[in-house]
Amino acid sequence: MSTHGPGEPERRGLRHRRTPDAPGTGRHLRPIGTWTAVALTVAVLVATNLAVHRWGDLPGLITAVLVSVLLLAVLRWADGTWDEAGVAPGTFARGARWALTLIGLVGLVYLAGALLPPTRTLFEDQRYEDMSGSELLLRAFVLVPVGTVLLEEIAFRGVLYGLVRRARGVIWATVVSSLLFGLWHVLPSLHLASAKPALNSVFGDSAFGAALAILGAVLFTAAAGVLFCELRRRSGSLLAPMGLHWAVNALGYLFGFLLR
Repeated sequence: MSTHGPGEPERRGLRHRRTPDAPGTGRHLRPIGTWTAVALTVAVLVATNLAVHRWGDLPGLITAVLVSVLLLAVLRWADGTWDEAGVAPGTFARGARWALTLIGLVGLVYLAGALLPPTRTLFEDQRYEDMSGSELLLRAFVLVPVGTVLLEEIAFRGVLYGLVRRARGVIWATVVSSLLFGLWHVLPSLHLASAKPALNSVFGDSAFGAALAILGAVLFTAAAGVLFCELRRRSGSLLAPMGLHWAVNALGYLFGFLLR
């Protein structure tokens, strides 16, 4: 029984096609191996993770775009296809339908959470206190979709997922992608407990509490990664996890800003 979703044809072996001659040479550029491409992708992501959280929003935004292109180039160098990355043009319509449906569902869940007193405090975040309306729009419609969603989905549900699935199948692809996605969130979670009152009341201000908050964030995002991978598999398109990923982050900013 095939484990490939719509738009993801089963591969019955690696295709070893030659790439065109490099300009000015008479030699062919040989494709790299699948696991070499995985290792290269992970190395690029480690460097990117350190750089993005050191440089700030705008440099991080530019870095996200450049790294997204670079990772897709790594996939192509490994003899990969656009379908393996989940960005084949034929999958866009189906992926867009999934994305719009998921955005609507997240909006309804957030609205219910904002209206109910027991869950309203989950939206409280000290980072919203000095945020202006223009900054909110910048984050929701530029920084989140480009700096966060584009990079993370291409990296984890596109390139890494496609490469590992090619070599070991869907389950391995989901596990590897999701674990690395969880670890990707260690740096962004360093001050999570102090920024969100709801978490601070649980974990406190101690170093041990902060470590538990980081561990919780890593486990939560790894679990979210499993969901994103399944959406990628079922829809056959990267647009489906992109839609859910954007909604969770951007609508979270919106409701947090409105309820501050």
